[in-house]
Amino acid sequence: MQAGDIDQLADSAAENDALNILPWVTMPENGETDGAGLEDTYPMEPDHEACYRALSTRDARFDGRFFTAVRTTRIYCRPICPARAPKRENVTFFTAASAAQEAGYRPCLRCRPESSPDLGVWRGTSNTVSRALTLIGEGALDGEAVDALAERLGVGERQLRRLFRQHLGASPFAVAQTRRILFAKQLIIETTMPMAEVALAAGFNSIRRFNATFQTLFQRPPRELRRSRLADADQPGAEGITLKLPYAPPYDWDAMIDFLGARAIRGIEAVDGRRCYRRSIALDGAQGVIRVEPDDREPALRVSIRFPHVNALAGIVRRVRRVFDLSADPLGIGEYLGRDPLLAPLVAERPGLRVPGAWDGFEVAIRAILGQQITVVAAVNLAAKLVAEYGEPLRPLYGNGLTHIFPTPERIAQAHLPGMPAARAQALSAVAAAALADPNLFSPSQTLEDATAKLRSIRGLGEWTAQYIAMRVLREPDALPAADIGLLRALTHAGESRPGTADVIARAEAWRPWRAYAAQHLWTMDARTSRANTRTNLKDNVDAHPRSASDPVPGSPRDHDRDIASHP
Repeated sequence: MQAGDIDQLADSAAENDALNILPWVTMPENGETDGAGLEDTYPMEPDHEACYRALSTRDARFDGRFFTAVRTTRIYCRPICPARAPKRENVTFFTAASAAQEAGYRPCLRCRPESSPDLGVWRGTSNTVSRALTLIGEGALDGEAVDALAERLGVGERQLRRLFRQHLGASPFAVAQTRRILFAKQLIIETTMPMAEVALAAGFNSIRRFNATFQTLFQRPPRELRRSRLADADQPGAEGITLKLPYAPPYDWDAMIDFLGARAIRGIEAVDGRRCYRRSIALDGAQGVIRVEPDDREPALRVSIRFPHVNALAGIVRRVRRVFDLSADPLGIGEYLGRDPLLAPLVAERPGLRVPGAWDGFEVAIRAILGQQITVVAAVNLAAKLVAEYGEPLRPLYGNGLTHIFPTPERIAQAHLPGMPAARAQALSAVAAAALADPNLFSPSQTLEDATAKLRSIRGLGEWTAQYIAMRVLREPDALPAADIGLLRALTHAGESRPGTADVIARAEAWRPWRAYAAQHLWTMDARTSRANTRTNLKDNVDAHPRSASDPVPGSPRDHDRDIASHP
């Protein structure tokens, strides 16, 4: 294929309306189906001709959007696989690795499908499937049946299977099994963990089942998949293990690390030179630490994990992906939001902007309450005091500036909280009590509306806080804290009065189902404008009225920030 053909492909892809990358089979507008039978439901399939052209160019923009299955070899690959392109008549395409695997294909050992971005063209079309995949990632099908998962989601088992078949082309169990296999394969290739620990970390109930699965799928035992060059690679031990977590580029690392750094709580989080993020973690009573930084060679982040229990690795990786929003589709989201004249220049300026997630739902809820009506800096200082007083000390083994674990709901519920307004202390206690009463309070098993309604029923949590938690914890792409002062300010036109909450909601209808990403772009713009205005005001005030260093300056950052929502 000539260079002109590649340009033609790019131009052709840019003209498509589905995600502006590939033309997909037409789907129901809301992505959900009614009570139609399985025989009336067809899986979403990529256009064969468009996919084959993308495969021929090995364009990285298509990585994670589909998988190529070769009927003659029974192998499925990423579109960037270095192997020679198969003949057009010998391939079929799937939108998910689980669909290819359920159809009897095995993952390629050269391009490693487990290393592709966790991307799906169906995202934004079915909230039920999104929530189900999150629960599966948390191990929902490791010890329970599909009907139990459907019950947690509030749908029937038949409907859940139908939605999975429609949007992923595979059953829920096949998705769970594929994830276990691909995660195990990643651990085998990228670490030197013993095979028994790999099996446990990936969620296999027995080493025999683990060996049999790999023998059936790859026609070889798992130990033969390990490359000899890893003899001196990432070793389990004092530094734990290191894994690569891929994403779909572009990725705005600077914006992400600046957001996390400005909100890092002393003792549990640290940002080293805008290059590395570290934090303490605790799961089921065990302690550990993580370290996250960009990979210098590939579109991926490198996470180093030190934790005593290997069966927690999959959950830790899932949380890291959530914090750094690694499953977002920046091209698809950017294309959609870029149709709005207000957002178009913002998207063009920062095409890789993500919505920062959170490690723990209870932690974000507490931080949000602490940040009400005060600045980011003040909220972080309050959180640091709370951590020092009620957080469990971190084992000295991990150290390096990290000293504590964030307080548990039990500790906050039993604590006396002097030194803060009574209403704030009561709100903290109410959230802790609610988290203890409902272990699934911050679980993505409900719709956005039901989840925010439940959060608003807790004393001290209003609509803004509920939507903020939905954005950062539940990973709801359509969450919108419409009353946020930063959004109101960003949507205010020169010479006009500031819009109301109802105006923001109406304006944001055009941004569905990506309102959270639109809000992040507007926040970024507002923060930049606020800093510029502050610098101008400071210069004007100092030039006109020279003061001593001890004199407060009207319009200083300290005064100005009092009017800025803290986004804790």
